[in-house]
Amino acid sequence: MTRETRATGTPPKTGTTGTDRQHMVMDSPYGPLTLVATGGVLSGVYMSEQRHRPAEETFGEPATEPFTDTVRQLDAYFAGELTVFDLPLRLRGTDFQRRVWERLLTIPYGETRTYGELADELGNPNASRAVGLANGKNPISIIVPCHRVIGSTGNLIGYGGGLDRKQRLLAFESGRTDTPEALF
Repeated sequence: MTRETRATGTPPKTGTTGTDRQHMVMDSPYGPLTLVATGGVLSGVYMSEQRHRPAEETFGEPATEPFTDTVRQLDAYFAGELTVFDLPLRLRGTDFQRRVWERLLTIPYGETRTYGELADELGNPNASRAVGLANGKNPISIIVPCHRVIGSTGNLIGYGGGLDRKQRLLAFESGRTDTPEALF
């Protein structure tokens, strides 16, 4: 199932329902990011070597137009100038996965939640493992901030982009560096 939302957690302004796909690759301090749009709406942000990354042939034709605002906002985020994204998103997954991903959008910049806390917030305190599985299949990394979810003891576990990237993203957001590049 597909539901559109905004990175701010509010419904999108677009009514696009098409299924045509386009993609582009942009540089980031965390390696290349592949941006994917479905019907002109952002439906994927994938890191290189990301777990659960779809096959390249599913990304559609190369294009830049549907990604202008996404690139602008990601660049501002990496420059430390943006803490809340405001983009229409097309989240495709099960009802439970979409509920988890929408809950991720409520975690403020520079803060973290545990898998158990998210399960509690979703009304099912015994679902922390299911929350972790849904978190790992998040198709829109960074913008839907799955990197902000940590283990119950505060340890870094389970990030599809790799624990090194998760650690660097959390350090960047907590202000422990001036720029993401300083973490290399």
